[in-house]
Amino acid sequence: MCLPGIVSPVSSRVHIAVLMSDSLTSTMRTLHGAQKVIRREHSQVTFHSFHIGRSSDETLRIVDSVRTIRPTLLLTIGSSATQFAQDNFADIPTVFAAVMYPVLSGFVKSTARPGSNITGASIDVPIDVQFRYFKKIVPNLKRVGVLYTDSTASLIPPAAAEAEGLKLKLVPIKVSDTRELPQALDSLAAVVEGIWSLADPNLFDPRSTKYILLNTARKGIPFMGFSRHVVASGALFALDFDYKAVGHQAGEIVNRVIKGEKPQEISVTSADVIWFHYNEKTAKHIEVTIPEELVAVAKEVYR
Repeated sequence: MCLPGIVSPVSSRVHIAVLMSDSLTSTMRTLHGAQKVIRREHSQVTFHSFHIGRSSDETLRIVDSVRTIRPTLLLTIGSSATQFAQDNFADIPTVFAAVMYPVLSGFVKSTARPGSNITGASIDVPIDVQFRYFKKIVPNLKRVGVLYTDSTASLIPPAAAEAEGLKLKLVPIKVSDTRELPQALDSLAAVVEGIWSLADPNLFDPRSTKYILLNTARKGIPFMGFSRHVVASGALFALDFDYKAVGHQAGEIVNRVIKGEKPQEISVTSADVIWFHYNEKTAKHIEVTIPEELVAVAKEVYR
């Protein structure tokens, strides 16, 4: 029993429901990064982890369990877990981590003003940073091509504005069907000095990705991948992020929410720890020299 005016240690604890769709190393690194930052400021915190499933019975069980603990907020790792939270707990403050394109995914209205009961740490590498790296690697870069579909169309205008700010011209070509790829690549090859890529699920299936990588190499066009995995398959280079650092960002946002800030008033963050990856074999094939300053800091070199 608590004496009057004294808060019970149990009632003062912060309860955070963590939603995940897997236990991959990347997911756990993100979670551990967030937990470390949260515990620094809130020692009285309890994390309740839930792995979301696909069956309706499992969904109901998780929803009931989360409601029972009455969490202070939700911490979601990845897009699937974030969507689950949006579908079932829109009334509970939510901080996401390791989500790509949160605006495009419909989680927030904008990165600056999320506009709902949710915000978080994305894994988006700022577009201007991507273009700055591209200019270092291809000094004569003036026109940058990009292929896109309906799913990534809304990303083109802001990317074009970022390119213009760096005295580059973005040349976008929409692909409605993979059969249009040969003509699209030929069109870009005729007018650009490099091709940038978006993580477009409707475009980069295994077969199309292989075709794009083979043909940009044959045409001698520097191709910037959207992840290190694409570099391993043959893209010239890519910028990647550190999952633990993304977790740190999410943890800092969680601390702000616990202190009383509203999620919808906290800007979504982008990746702030960025790794450079390049493919040495591709660089030699298309006769591009990776600057020594980038070679020295490369996280991974694929040969």
